[in-house]
Amino acid sequence: MLALVSAASQEPMTVDEASRLGEEFGVIVGDVDEAIKKELNLERAQGVAVFEVIGSSRADNAGIKVRSIIKEIDKTEIRNMIDFGRAIKRGMKACNFTVGTYEPADPGDPVGWGVNFHFVGCKRD
Repeated sequence: MLALVSAASQEPMTVDEASRLGEEFGVIVGDVDEAIKKELNLERAQGVAVFEVIGSSRADNAGIKVRSIIKEIDKTEIRNMIDFGRAIKRGMKACNFTVGTYEPADPGDPVGWGVNFHFVGCKRD
């Protein structure tokens, strides 16, 4: 199983293709840069920031939120758009997968930010 993940992680991926796959999933995303790191008070400029969630999409149905940071997809660490593209492509082929996000808590929550896991089910037409 490990060899499969390694081989799949080497498949070609571009930032443009990763963006397109994100839109197909239902999110507009981009790399976490220094400005986002500072704004969200993150330890590292790593992960993929969610700028928009497309209504009635798989991402929306899974509860992915705007301003969250995608940190993992199906136990694969997401450091940048290339990691995101490869992982979301595998996840959408597999049908059911999980997305781990670091996201702002609801207003009034004294804890602030937290990690959340979202189950993404099969797309139903």
